[in-house]
Amino acid sequence: MYDDALAWAGSAVGSPVSSHERLQGGMTSRMLALRHDDGSESVLRLMINEPWRTHGAELTTRERDAQLFLAGTDVPAPTTIALDAGGQACGVAGHLMSRLPGTARSEVDPDGLRAMADLLAQVHRLRPAEPFRDYQSWAWEAKWVVPSWTRHPDSWRRAFEVLAGPAPAYAPTFLHRDFGHRNLLWTDGAVSGVVDWVETSTGPAWLDAAHAASNLAVMIDTGPAAAFLEEYSAHAPEPLHPFWLVMDTVGYLPPPGKPQMFRQPDQVERLDDWLDEVVRLS
Repeated sequence: MYDDALAWAGSAVGSPVSSHERLQGGMTSRMLALRHDDGSESVLRLMINEPWRTHGAELTTRERDAQLFLAGTDVPAPTTIALDAGGQACGVAGHLMSRLPGTARSEVDPDGLRAMADLLAQVHRLRPAEPFRDYQSWAWEAKWVVPSWTRHPDSWRRAFEVLAGPAPAYAPTFLHRDFGHRNLLWTDGAVSGVVDWVETSTGPAWLDAAHAASNLAVMIDTGPAAAFLEEYSAHAPEPLHPFWLVMDTVGYLPPPGKPQMFRQPDQVERLDDWLDEVVRLS
């Protein structure tokens, strides 16, 4: 299935691929861990999933550019090896990068939340010579429909009213834009890798923090989400404005006619409770 892509990856590394396995996650892409004949390892992103496949050239190029920039920093990001943005070799847009040590976590303790906040602040202090694209909201107006499963319909209505108003002023900041515990690797209790840089942007620092918090809220509980925001507030370039929390949470609603992003009932309930919580701050 991946013969052409694996051959391309082997050529780029200078050593054929001897084995490969699918990595967990990868909503936008198929992520493959590769082992080469010379013993080295790499990771291959293949943009096979729509709607991201349509924008695969832009996304993989952005990730390559972000990794080139990050190579001169202390942020533990993968190193780009080769790019097939047009899919001439892989059949779809492909990006080959180094494999970082560590494993993902499904739970994050207080020390881990502090480490996440410290690392995000480190990312936000970076200043690329050429700023990346302006951030895009994932809470576009077509999504502003009160979900049928909510126990807090008035909170969703209030959220849509907040988003209909003007966005607050912010200091333009280098963003990961999909920062969260699911995009971190850990070794011996420390973060050893930050992955998935396809959405790298310039925008409000608190939007990055909001996305990390909403992921914690939905996948674990609202308590760790609030605790993470508290940890990050010590580093933030400006006070928290709840607009960014509302924007990120509403972004999880599906576009019209599309299925819900989170399928597990407990995850949907926690998303509902988190929206209710952040709206009360507005």
